[in-house]
Amino acid sequence: MTKKKIRESQRAWGDGIIAIGQAYIARKDYKALATEFIQKHYGYQEGIVLFKPTLASVEQFRETFEKALSYFVSGNPNHPEDQGFAIKPWVSVKFENAGIIIIKNHAVAMGNYFFTDTEGNVVKVEYTFGYFVAPNGYIKINLHHSSLPYSN
Repeated sequence: MTKKKIRESQRAWGDGIIAIGQAYIARKDYKALATEFIQKHYGYQEGIVLFKPTLASVEQFRETFEKALSYFVSGNPNHPEDQGFAIKPWVSVKFENAGIIIIKNHAVAMGNYFFTDTEGNVVKVEYTFGYFVAPNGYIKINLHHSSLPYSN
């Protein structure tokens, strides 16, 4: 686990969010892509994932794969508040880490990430991600908390 690997994982996560939205617009199988995205980036297969998405207020925490998928692509009647965060679509995702803490095979990163939509609007989101090295050697997320910045 290194800071460089965390930054690479963050770039891949952002690229994955963009790819899901592009697949949605192109009428391709965006749900399959989102499934692969979650399996690649989140540790649901390995254990507990603490996921608090940005745009969730009724069902704030997504402790299962099914709930995470619903947040990213919507369409699940069990989770009616989900609008499909990844199918917005976004054209750019940029991470700015305030800091990264590494302890053996685990890391925590905190900062802001910026999502740019197709009209050039940028949304600033605060995040904390926890990472671990999965048995297959990939860096996966087991903690994801994000929220919009406080405003008066």
